Amino acid sequence: MLKTVRIHNFRGFRSFELNNLGRLNLLVGTNNCGKTSVLEAIQLLCSRNNLEPLRDVMKSRGEYFWDERKRERELDIRHLFYGHDIEPGSEFSVLGVDGNSEEKVVATVGIRRIRRHYDSSSDNSEQLKIIDDEIFDDSPEDFKVLDFAIKWIHGSEQESWDRPLSNNGGLSDEYIRRLTRIGIPKNIETKTQFVTSSALTTEKMIELFDQIVLTPEENLVQEALKTIESKIERIASVGSEKYRRSEAREGFVVRLSDSHQRVPIGSMGDGIWRILGLALATVGAANGVLFVDEIDTGLHFSTMSDMWKLIWETAKRLNVQVFATTHSSDCWTSLASIASREDTMEDGITIQRIERDKDVGVVFSEREIIIAANRGIEVR
Repeated sequence: MLKTVRIHNFRGFRSFELNNLGRLNLLVGTNNCGKTSVLEAIQLLCSRNNLEPLRDVMKSRGEYFWDERKRERELDIRHLFYGHDIEPGSEFSVLGVDGNSEEKVVATVGIRRIRRHYDSSSDNSEQLKIIDDEIFDDSPEDFKVLDFAIKWIHGSEQESWDRPLSNNGGLSDEYIRRLTRIGIPKNIETKTQFVTSSALTTEKMIELFDQIVLTPEENLVQEALKTIESKIERIASVGSEKYRRSEAREGFVVRLSDSHQRVPIGSMGDGIWRILGLALATVGAANGVLFVDEIDTGLHFSTMSDMWKLIWETAKRLNVQVFATTHSSDCWTSLASIASREDTMEDGITIQRIERDKDVGVVFSEREIIIAANRGIEVR
Protein backbone atom coordinates (compact mmCIF):
# COMPACT_ATOMS: atom_id res chain seq x y z
CA MET A 1 0.00 0.00 0.00
CA LEU A 2 1.45 3.33 -1.08
CA LYS A 3 2.44 5.69 1.74
CA THR A 4 4.12 8.41 -0.34
CA VAL A 5 3.76 9.51 -3.96
CA ARG A 6 6.12 11.93 -5.73
CA ILE A 7 5.25 13.37 -9.13
CA HIS A 8 7.74 15.16 -11.38
CA ASN A 9 6.95 17.07 -14.61
CA PHE A 10 3.60 15.32 -15.11
CA ARG A 11 0.75 17.42 -16.56
CA GLY A 12 0.35 20.57 -14.43
CA PHE A 13 2.88 19.51 -11.79
CA ARG A 14 6.51 20.56 -11.97
CA SER A 15 6.96 18.78 -8.65
CA PHE A 16 4.37 17.46 -6.22
CA GLU A 17 4.24 15.08 -3.26
CA LEU A 18 1.59 13.29 -1.18
CA ASN A 19 2.59 11.91 2.23
CA ASN A 20 1.11 9.75 5.01
CA LEU A 21 -1.32 8.05 2.63
CA GLY A 22 -3.77 5.55 4.04
CA ARG A 23 -6.03 2.87 2.69
CA LEU A 24 -8.70 5.47 1.86
CA ASN A 25 -7.58 8.87 0.58
CA LEU A 26 -9.88 11.72 -0.43
CA LEU A 27 -8.32 14.45 -2.57
CA VAL A 28 -9.81 17.94 -2.28
CA GLY A 29 -8.97 21.34 -3.73
CA THR A 30 -10.20 24.06 -6.07
CA ASN A 31 -11.04 23.53 -9.73
CA ASN A 32 -8.04 22.91 -11.98
CA CYS A 33 -5.66 22.28 -9.07
CA GLY A 34 -4.73 18.85 -10.43
CA LYS A 35 -6.80 16.34 -8.43
CA THR A 36 -7.66 14.20 -11.46
CA SER A 37 -4.07 14.41 -12.72
CA VAL A 38 -2.88 12.92 -9.41
CA LEU A 39 -5.26 9.98 -9.89
CA GLU A 40 -3.95 9.47 -13.43
CA ALA A 41 -0.32 9.63 -12.29
CA ILE A 42 -0.82 6.99 -9.61
CA GLN A 43 -2.76 4.76 -11.99
CA LEU A 44 0.08 4.95 -14.53
CA LEU A 45 2.52 4.03 -11.76
CA CYS A 46 0.41 1.01 -10.83
CA SER A 47 -0.27 -0.10 -14.42
CA ARG A 48 2.99 -2.09 -14.61
CA ASN A 49 3.47 -2.13 -18.38
CA ASN A 50 -0.20 -1.89 -19.31
CA LEU A 51 -0.78 1.13 -21.55
CA GLU A 52 -4.54 0.71 -21.83
CA PRO A 53 -5.30 3.01 -18.84
CA LEU A 54 -3.10 5.72 -20.35
CA ARG A 55 -4.87 5.37 -23.68
CA ASP A 56 -8.32 5.57 -22.06
CA VAL A 57 -7.40 8.66 -20.05
CA MET A 58 -6.06 10.53 -23.06
CA LYS A 59 -9.10 9.66 -25.17
CA SER A 60 -11.46 10.86 -22.44
CA ARG A 61 -9.57 14.17 -22.28
CA GLY A 62 -9.63 14.64 -26.06
CA GLU A 63 -5.83 14.50 -26.23
CA TYR A 64 -5.58 13.01 -29.70
CA PHE A 65 -5.76 13.94 -33.37
CA TRP A 66 -6.75 12.11 -36.52
CA ASP A 67 -4.11 11.12 -39.07
CA GLU A 68 -5.93 11.34 -42.40
CA ARG A 69 -3.17 9.59 -44.30
CA LYS A 70 -3.05 6.55 -42.03
CA ARG A 71 -6.76 6.76 -41.21
CA GLU A 72 -6.11 6.27 -37.51
CA ARG A 73 -6.17 8.15 -34.22
CA GLU A 74 -2.91 9.26 -32.65
CA LEU A 75 -2.51 10.16 -28.98
CA ASP A 76 -0.94 13.58 -28.47
CA ILE A 77 1.51 12.76 -25.68
CA ARG A 78 2.71 16.36 -25.29
CA HIS A 79 -0.12 16.93 -22.82
CA LEU A 80 1.32 14.36 -20.42
CA PHE A 81 4.38 16.56 -19.89
CA TYR A 82 4.58 19.73 -17.85
CA GLY A 83 4.13 22.73 -20.13
CA HIS A 84 2.41 20.69 -22.89
CA ASP A 85 5.63 20.50 -24.88
CA ILE A 86 8.20 17.83 -25.68
CA GLU A 87 11.72 17.74 -27.05
CA PRO A 88 14.60 15.26 -26.84
CA GLY A 89 15.37 14.86 -23.15
CA SER A 90 11.84 15.61 -21.89
CA GLU A 91 10.95 13.39 -18.94
CA PHE A 92 8.24 12.86 -16.34
CA SER A 93 8.19 10.40 -13.46
CA VAL A 94 5.98 9.09 -10.66
CA LEU A 95 7.52 7.48 -7.58
CA GLY A 96 5.61 5.44 -5.02
CA VAL A 97 6.98 4.47 -1.60
CA ASP A 98 5.59 1.74 0.66
CA GLY A 99 7.72 1.27 3.75
CA ASN A 100 11.18 0.29 2.54
CA SER A 101 10.13 -0.59 -1.01
CA GLU A 102 9.83 1.77 -3.96
CA GLU A 103 8.27 1.60 -7.40
CA LYS A 104 8.68 4.12 -10.17
CA VAL A 105 7.51 4.88 -13.69
CA VAL A 106 9.65 7.10 -15.91
CA ALA A 107 8.63 8.39 -19.35
CA THR A 108 11.22 9.96 -21.63
CA VAL A 109 11.42 11.46 -25.09
CA GLY A 110 14.53 10.63 -27.09
CA ILE A 111 15.74 10.26 -30.66
CA ARG A 112 15.03 7.18 -32.77
CA ARG A 113 17.14 6.74 -35.91
CA ILE A 114 15.39 5.19 -38.85
CA ARG A 115 16.75 4.16 -42.26
CA ARG A 116 14.79 4.41 -45.47
CA HIS A 117 15.68 1.58 -47.80
CA TYR A 118 14.31 0.23 -51.05
CA ASP A 119 13.20 -3.24 -52.06
CA SER A 120 12.97 -3.72 -55.81
CA SER A 121 10.93 -6.91 -55.37
CA SER A 122 8.15 -5.14 -53.50
CA ASP A 123 5.32 -3.07 -54.94
CA ASN A 124 5.89 -0.73 -52.04
CA SER A 125 9.58 -0.15 -52.75
CA GLU A 126 10.13 2.43 -50.00
CA GLN A 127 10.28 0.91 -46.51
CA LEU A 128 11.44 2.07 -43.10
CA LYS A 129 13.84 0.19 -40.88
CA ILE A 130 14.78 1.04 -37.30
CA ILE A 131 18.52 0.84 -36.75
CA ASP A 132 20.69 0.74 -33.66
CA ASP A 133 22.70 3.75 -32.60
CA GLU A 134 25.99 1.91 -32.92
CA ILE A 135 25.54 1.29 -36.66
CA PHE A 136 24.15 4.74 -37.42
CA ASP A 137 26.58 6.27 -39.91
CA ASP A 138 24.86 9.50 -40.99
CA SER A 139 23.92 8.00 -44.32
CA PRO A 140 21.71 10.18 -46.54
CA GLU A 141 19.14 7.41 -46.26
CA ASP A 142 18.93 7.83 -42.48
CA PHE A 143 16.70 10.25 -40.59
CA LYS A 144 15.63 10.90 -36.99
CA VAL A 145 12.25 10.85 -35.27
CA LEU A 146 11.18 11.41 -31.68
CA ASP A 147 10.90 8.29 -29.55
CA PHE A 148 8.60 7.82 -26.55
CA ALA A 149 9.78 5.36 -23.88
CA ILE A 150 8.27 4.28 -20.56
CA LYS A 151 10.03 2.23 -17.89
CA TRP A 152 8.42 0.70 -14.81
CA ILE A 153 10.81 -0.10 -11.96
CA HIS A 154 9.64 -2.24 -9.04
CA GLY A 155 12.46 -3.30 -6.76
CA SER A 156 14.86 -5.36 -8.87
CA GLU A 157 12.26 -5.87 -11.60
CA GLN A 158 12.02 -3.63 -14.64
CA GLU A 159 9.59 -3.49 -17.54
CA SER A 160 10.07 -1.11 -20.43
CA TRP A 161 8.28 -0.08 -23.58
CA ASP A 162 9.15 2.34 -26.36
CA ARG A 163 7.73 3.45 -29.69
CA PRO A 164 8.72 6.03 -32.33
CA LEU A 165 6.34 8.97 -32.61
CA SER A 166 4.82 10.19 -35.84
CA ASN A 167 5.88 13.40 -37.56
CA ASN A 168 3.11 15.12 -35.58
CA GLY A 169 4.46 13.80 -32.29
CA GLY A 170 1.61 11.30 -31.99
CA LEU A 171 1.49 7.79 -30.56
CA SER A 172 -0.49 5.25 -32.57
CA ASP A 173 -3.76 4.37 -30.84
CA GLU A 174 -4.09 1.25 -33.00
CA TYR A 175 -0.67 0.01 -31.87
CA ILE A 176 -1.68 0.19 -28.21
CA ARG A 177 -4.99 -1.56 -28.98
CA ARG A 178 -3.11 -4.40 -30.67
CA LEU A 179 -0.83 -4.79 -27.64
CA THR A 180 -3.85 -4.93 -25.35
CA ARG A 181 -5.70 -7.41 -27.54
CA ILE A 182 -2.86 -9.95 -27.64
CA GLY A 183 -2.26 -9.60 -23.92
CA ILE A 184 1.38 -8.55 -23.97
CA PRO A 185 1.14 -5.71 -21.46
CA LYS A 186 -0.97 -7.37 -18.79
CA ASN A 187 1.37 -10.00 -17.44
CA ILE A 188 2.44 -8.33 -14.19
CA GLU A 189 0.19 -5.33 -13.76
CA THR A 190 -1.33 -4.26 -10.48
CA LYS A 191 -5.10 -4.51 -10.71
CA THR A 192 -6.66 -1.05 -10.98
CA GLN A 193 -10.15 0.34 -11.58
CA PHE A 194 -10.81 3.96 -12.58
CA VAL A 195 -14.33 5.38 -12.17
CA THR A 196 -14.70 8.72 -13.94
CA SER A 197 -17.10 11.48 -12.95
CA SER A 198 -19.46 10.19 -15.66
CA ALA A 199 -19.35 6.61 -14.27
CA LEU A 200 -18.22 3.33 -15.78
CA THR A 201 -19.42 2.26 -19.20
CA THR A 202 -22.20 -0.32 -19.48
CA GLU A 203 -19.75 -2.75 -21.07
CA LYS A 204 -17.29 -2.43 -18.18
CA MET A 205 -20.02 -2.82 -15.55
CA ILE A 206 -21.39 -5.98 -17.18
CA GLU A 207 -17.86 -7.37 -17.41
CA LEU A 208 -17.24 -6.73 -13.70
CA PHE A 209 -20.64 -8.11 -12.68
CA ASP A 210 -20.14 -11.32 -14.67
CA GLN A 211 -16.95 -11.95 -12.68
CA ILE A 212 -18.77 -11.99 -9.33
CA VAL A 213 -22.01 -13.82 -10.15
CA LEU A 214 -22.76 -16.47 -7.50
CA THR A 215 -19.97 -15.23 -5.23
CA PRO A 216 -20.18 -13.41 -1.87
CA GLU A 217 -19.31 -10.19 -3.72
CA GLU A 218 -22.61 -10.39 -5.62
CA ASN A 219 -24.42 -10.08 -2.30
CA LEU A 220 -22.25 -7.09 -1.44
CA VAL A 221 -23.34 -5.33 -4.63
CA GLN A 222 -27.00 -5.99 -3.83
CA GLU A 223 -26.57 -4.60 -0.34
CA ALA A 224 -24.95 -1.51 -1.80
CA LEU A 225 -28.00 -0.89 -4.00
CA LYS A 226 -30.27 -1.21 -0.97
CA THR A 227 -28.63 1.86 0.53
CA ILE A 228 -30.41 3.80 -2.22
CA GLU A 229 -33.54 1.67 -2.65
CA SER A 230 -34.43 -0.76 0.15
CA LYS A 231 -36.96 -2.62 -2.04
CA ILE A 232 -34.29 -4.09 -4.31
CA GLU A 233 -34.08 -7.86 -3.77
CA ARG A 234 -31.89 -8.91 -6.66
CA ILE A 235 -29.94 -7.55 -9.63
CA ALA A 236 -29.02 -9.38 -12.83
CA SER A 237 -27.21 -8.47 -16.02
CA VAL A 238 -28.82 -8.82 -19.42
CA GLY A 239 -26.02 -10.27 -21.48
CA SER A 240 -27.01 -8.98 -24.91
CA GLU A 241 -24.26 -7.45 -27.05
CA LYS A 242 -26.51 -4.50 -27.85
CA TYR A 243 -26.46 -3.54 -24.16
CA ARG A 244 -22.70 -3.98 -23.87
CA ARG A 245 -22.13 -1.36 -26.55
CA SER A 246 -24.74 1.03 -25.20
CA GLU A 247 -23.90 4.45 -23.78
CA ALA A 248 -27.16 4.55 -21.79
CA ARG A 249 -27.91 3.10 -18.34
CA GLU A 250 -28.79 -0.34 -19.70
CA GLY A 251 -27.72 -3.94 -19.35
CA PHE A 252 -29.12 -4.61 -15.86
CA VAL A 253 -32.52 -5.36 -14.37
CA VAL A 254 -33.62 -5.49 -10.74
CA ARG A 255 -36.40 -7.21 -8.82
CA LEU A 256 -38.31 -5.18 -6.26
CA SER A 257 -40.04 -6.61 -3.21
CA ASP A 258 -43.39 -5.07 -4.16
CA SER A 259 -43.40 -6.03 -7.84
CA HIS A 260 -43.32 -9.15 -10.00
CA GLN A 261 -41.91 -7.21 -12.98
CA ARG A 262 -38.29 -6.99 -14.01
CA VAL A 263 -37.41 -3.32 -13.68
CA PRO A 264 -34.68 -1.88 -15.97
CA ILE A 265 -32.00 -0.25 -13.88
CA GLY A 266 -32.31 2.87 -16.01
CA SER A 267 -35.71 3.42 -14.38
CA MET A 268 -34.12 3.68 -10.94
CA GLY A 269 -32.30 7.01 -11.28
CA ASP A 270 -28.69 8.24 -11.35
CA GLY A 271 -27.90 7.30 -7.75
CA ILE A 272 -28.53 3.59 -8.32
CA TRP A 273 -26.30 3.57 -11.40
CA ARG A 274 -23.51 5.41 -9.57
CA ILE A 275 -23.55 3.21 -6.47
CA LEU A 276 -23.63 0.08 -8.68
CA GLY A 277 -20.52 1.28 -10.51
CA LEU A 278 -18.73 2.10 -7.26
CA ALA A 279 -19.53 -1.30 -5.75
CA LEU A 280 -18.46 -3.21 -8.87
CA ALA A 281 -15.25 -1.19 -9.26
CA THR A 282 -14.27 -1.68 -5.60
CA VAL A 283 -14.75 -5.44 -5.86
CA GLY A 284 -12.98 -5.47 -9.23
CA ALA A 285 -9.92 -3.78 -7.71
CA ALA A 286 -9.27 -6.60 -5.20
CA ASN A 287 -5.57 -6.61 -4.17
CA GLY A 288 -5.11 -3.44 -6.19
CA VAL A 289 -6.05 0.22 -6.36
CA LEU A 290 -9.39 1.99 -6.91
CA PHE A 291 -9.55 5.50 -8.39
CA VAL A 292 -12.79 7.51 -8.34
CA ASP A 293 -13.10 11.00 -9.80
CA GLU A 294 -15.80 13.14 -8.15
CA ILE A 295 -17.00 10.23 -6.07
CA ASP A 296 -20.19 11.97 -4.90
CA THR A 297 -21.57 12.44 -8.44
CA GLY A 298 -25.27 11.53 -8.58
CA LEU A 299 -25.53 10.75 -4.86
CA HIS A 300 -27.72 12.57 -2.34
CA PHE A 301 -25.94 13.74 0.81
CA SER A 302 -28.05 11.37 2.93
CA THR A 303 -26.44 8.34 1.24
CA MET A 304 -22.83 9.50 1.63
CA SER A 305 -22.14 7.78 4.95
CA ASP A 306 -23.47 4.47 3.63
CA MET A 307 -21.37 4.88 0.49
CA TRP A 308 -18.19 5.47 2.50
CA LYS A 309 -18.97 2.53 4.81
CA LEU A 310 -19.42 0.25 1.78
CA ILE A 311 -16.12 1.32 0.22
CA TRP A 312 -14.19 1.25 3.50
CA GLU A 313 -15.34 -2.21 4.56
CA THR A 314 -14.88 -3.68 1.08
CA ALA A 315 -11.45 -2.10 0.68
CA LYS A 316 -10.27 -3.59 3.97
CA ARG A 317 -11.65 -7.05 3.19
CA LEU A 318 -10.31 -7.21 -0.38
CA ASN A 319 -7.05 -5.31 0.20
CA VAL A 320 -7.85 -2.29 -1.97
CA GLN A 321 -6.25 1.14 -1.65
CA VAL A 322 -8.65 3.94 -2.60
CA PHE A 323 -7.98 7.37 -4.09
CA ALA A 324 -11.01 9.60 -4.71
CA THR A 325 -11.72 13.27 -5.42
CA THR A 326 -14.58 15.57 -4.44
CA HIS A 327 -15.71 19.20 -4.34
CA SER A 328 -18.54 18.45 -1.92
CA SER A 329 -18.63 19.45 1.74
CA ASP A 330 -21.21 16.71 2.42
CA CYS A 331 -18.81 14.16 0.97
CA TRP A 332 -15.85 14.91 3.22
CA THR A 333 -17.90 15.46 6.38
CA SER A 334 -19.59 12.09 5.79
CA LEU A 335 -16.13 10.56 5.62
CA ALA A 336 -15.51 12.04 9.07
CA SER A 337 -18.40 9.99 10.44
CA ILE A 338 -16.73 6.80 9.21
CA ALA A 339 -13.40 7.87 10.69
CA SER A 340 -15.04 8.42 14.06
CA ARG A 341 -16.93 5.09 14.15
CA GLU A 342 -14.54 2.63 12.53
CA ASP A 343 -11.20 1.31 13.72
CA THR A 344 -9.17 3.10 11.08
CA MET A 345 -5.84 3.65 12.77
CA GLU A 346 -4.09 0.60 11.36
CA ASP A 347 -4.91 1.26 7.70
CA GLY A 348 -5.70 4.95 7.76
CA ILE A 349 -8.18 7.42 6.29
CA THR A 350 -6.80 10.74 5.04
CA ILE A 351 -7.91 13.89 3.31
CA GLN A 352 -5.25 15.34 1.03
CA ARG A 353 -5.70 18.99 0.01
CA ILE A 354 -4.03 20.00 -3.23
CA GLU A 355 -3.21 23.67 -3.61
CA ARG A 356 -2.02 25.39 -6.75
CA ASP A 357 1.68 26.32 -6.83
CA LYS A 358 2.40 24.23 -3.72
CA ASP A 359 4.56 21.15 -4.15
CA VAL A 360 3.31 19.19 -1.12
CA GLY A 361 -0.27 18.20 -0.30
CA VAL A 362 -1.80 19.24 3.02
CA VAL A 363 -2.63 16.08 4.99
CA PHE A 364 -5.56 15.70 7.40
CA SER A 365 -5.43 12.57 9.55
CA GLU A 366 -8.51 10.75 10.92
CA ARG A 367 -8.40 12.76 14.14
CA GLU A 368 -8.02 16.06 12.28
CA ILE A 369 -10.87 15.16 9.90
CA ILE A 370 -13.18 14.51 12.85
CA ILE A 371 -12.20 17.76 14.60
CA ALA A 372 -12.65 19.78 11.40
CA ALA A 373 -16.10 18.31 10.77
CA ASN A 374 -17.26 18.88 14.39
CA ARG A 375 -16.02 22.48 14.46
CA GLY A 376 -17.10 23.44 10.95
CA ILE A 377 -13.52 23.98 9.76
CA GLU A 378 -13.22 23.97 5.97
CA VAL A 379 -10.62 21.53 4.61
CA ARG A 380 -11.31 21.92 0.90
